[in-house]
Amino acid sequence: MHKRNWDDLRFVLTVVDQGSVSAAAKLLGVNHATVIRRVAAFEDDHGGPIFARSHSGYRVLPDRWRVIEAAREVENAMFAVERTMQSAVAPLRGVVRVSSTDSFCQILLPKFVARLHSESSELTIDLLSNNSHLDFARMQADISVRPTPTLPDDMRGEIACDLGFGAYAAKDAPETWLGLTGELARAVPARWMATHIAPEHITIGADSFLVLREMAISGLGKVVLPRFLGDAEPQLRLVPVAEDIASVPVWVASHADMRIVPRIRAVADRLAAYLGENADQLAGRGAD
Repeated sequence: MHKRNWDDLRFVLTVVDQGSVSAAAKLLGVNHATVIRRVAAFEDDHGGPIFARSHSGYRVLPDRWRVIEAAREVENAMFAVERTMQSAVAPLRGVVRVSSTDSFCQILLPKFVARLHSESSELTIDLLSNNSHLDFARMQADISVRPTPTLPDDMRGEIACDLGFGAYAAKDAPETWLGLTGELARAVPARWMATHIAPEHITIGADSFLVLREMAISGLGKVVLPRFLGDAEPQLRLVPVAEDIASVPVWVASHADMRIVPRIRAVADRLAAYLGENADQLAGRGAD
């Protein structure tokens, strides 16, 4: 596929993913007219319209989904070529993008970044704070530090430590609980709450453990937090529960194709070692 067509394909798939030209333009960092022009060019080159246009957005025509599926395969192949080329020539210097949760990015990882900067001025870390999983096929991040039971099939990594959880409350807090919403609703602590806490006892919620901690400090109810967040807060006390909340492995992982890139491998190894040094704090051992 010629480069012009490849670029047009990228615009088309972004419109499919985002559902509108304006959202695609924002994500791609271009103006509205550029997206319309690129989509039209793709359609002209491939024999007709791909989308049904309406005020509510762009919808793929039913008989064009096979074109979109084929385009996905081309896109994935192009990304694979880019990853392979990068892994073949990448030096032990440059920027490494590390994705993790907001709690890790705010509390734990800044100290790691400072240590790495003092040891190697040629390696630079960009922290991407996000409680959702980024798209590694599109290389939005190089390394992910994630508490998760398992990795996706296209990811490779190692378990650096375990993340423990506990129930906490401020003094004189009500018996109600704060809920886990958004991405946290699929986490292990949310499953524990679904089993042990009646829905009517869960009042307000949030999609960030940092926000939930502040809500608990304000006396809004009991809350489940990672031990390293709850144990460090003097205004919260650990609340006994009938059944312990399961811990979760903390993975340091990369896309399988990028794991061998020297700078990514070097940072991943140091990250895993750093988290291992803090394993007791993260698991909540010795803090009861």
